[in-house]
Amino acid sequence: MKIYIKNIREADCVCDALVLPSAEKDTTFHENLHPSISSLIKRLFLKEFSGKQNEVLLLPAPDDIKAERILLVGLGRKDQVSAEKVRQAGGKASGYLRDMGMKSIALSTVALSSFKISPSVFIEGALLGLYKFNRYKAGNNNRKIDGFTLLSKASKGLDEELKWAGTLCSSVNFTRDMVNTPANDMTPTHLAKAALSLKGKKLTVKVLEAKDAKKLGMGAYLSVARGSEEPSRFIVLEYKGTKAAPVVLIGKAITFDSGGISLKPAESMEKMKYDMAGGAAVLGIFKAVSELELPVHIVGILPATENLPGGAASKPGDVIRTIEGKTVEIINTDAEGRLVIADAIGYAKRFNPRLIIDIATLTGACSIALGNEAMAMAGNNGELLDKMRESAHNTYERVWEIPLYEEYREYLKSDIADIKNSGGKNGSLVTSAYFLHEFTGDVPWAHLDIAGTAWVDKEKPYIPKGASGIGVRLILDLLRRL
Repeated sequence: MKIYIKNIREADCVCDALVLPSAEKDTTFHENLHPSISSLIKRLFLKEFSGKQNEVLLLPAPDDIKAERILLVGLGRKDQVSAEKVRQAGGKASGYLRDMGMKSIALSTVALSSFKISPSVFIEGALLGLYKFNRYKAGNNNRKIDGFTLLSKASKGLDEELKWAGTLCSSVNFTRDMVNTPANDMTPTHLAKAALSLKGKKLTVKVLEAKDAKKLGMGAYLSVARGSEEPSRFIVLEYKGTKAAPVVLIGKAITFDSGGISLKPAESMEKMKYDMAGGAAVLGIFKAVSELELPVHIVGILPATENLPGGAASKPGDVIRTIEGKTVEIINTDAEGRLVIADAIGYAKRFNPRLIIDIATLTGACSIALGNEAMAMAGNNGELLDKMRESAHNTYERVWEIPLYEEYREYLKSDIADIKNSGGKNGSLVTSAYFLHEFTGDVPWAHLDIAGTAWVDKEKPYIPKGASGIGVRLILDLLRRL
């Protein structure tokens, strides 16, 4: 979709629909608009439209207005209008107009300017909300919006904000595509090909096979791969936009998770194609960083494999050895994500990282504790976690910190190994993070459990059903501020 900036009046813009955002019960925002538009809104306001959050009303435009239609979209209470409310309004308005067959859209920025919110935020919501995954459907409704015009003065700042928003949303949707793709078409090999497609002047990609991982002593990672006939792929990306020590991003990349020998229930198992959402988010981040040419040094690690039962699969009671030599007793083969990430953390240390962030659909307990509204966050560095909270606020990809009390170490105490991979149901959200904490050492580290937020079953204003692409906007905001 093309985005234009035109410094013209609302009445003079030729388009299928002119979008007018409005706060709830705000009868003043339209006073400086064309008299015909002002009169129309004044006649309808509070009778057919009140401005409640994400409320929409589509109207025929007056005869002396060049737009075909006018869409009123609500921003909610005037004293509570925020960037997130505007982002949601963008998603709601764009999806509604697309489904109504509108091709060319214009956005009045009068109301947004009064709240000192950039129109790029509305565009961000629109681009995210227009996403659809139709790859496997025949005879689709291919309605789409061709162009979006911002009625605003052009400026270098606005151009940069729109470039950021466009690249950001493209990368989120790239991530969504990978997560939505069925596991038979998104194997570790396919994921490696997606990573290799990002190679560029500053971005290198290395793919380690099982034999390479074995030489490195990645016993934890390989123990998960043993039950599958699909070849494992340990994917390493590096983007050098500066000579500083790198930020390492680790994304859980289990392309299908049956639970292994500790088999999951059949109900909803089809969704376990989304268990590589963390890895897909890391690839989305690299796509954006490369296209924006950000002055950062980042390393991405995706320990990709399937977790399936089979004659060679790991069994409860097995003891395996990680890349750093620590032994792990496998209590539950469905607690596999922490095993592959443990070896990824060990591998990451060879880069002498500035910090490590892992992002993973790690535990069902995360969904039970936080629902679909927040990621569980843990870490060993207060400054890093504070920065993460700031980025969560900026992007509305919210986080909630969970504790890493020393007492949780006792939950993971093994009689025959250095540690066991599961402490049982009691405290399982925290003990999964504490397991990873055992491998980080002194490196500043943050963990994001996205199990409850990476997949949505109910459509939201700018998040269609299915893969959400969560984590991309959050971590990009963090990288930009770092």
